[in-house]
Amino acid sequence: MAMTLRLTPEDERLLAALAESEGVSKHEATLRAIREAAARHGHEARVAELSARARERYADLLDRLGR
Repeated sequence: MAMTLRLTPEDERLLAALAESEGVSKHEATLRAIREAAARHGHEARVAELSARARERYADLLDRLGR
């Protein structure tokens, strides 16, 4: 799917610097940034889910340790 990406001059500068530092095109740098952000978001959601489960499972123990 084709898409137009409109960037501010500052964002354009940052994208160009990122692409240059990674030795890739701006297109590839954009794709990598999107994929990295999606992976990070998924990881953070999974950590939050597992943390909530652990807090629920060990609530009594955590309460005793907190005293």
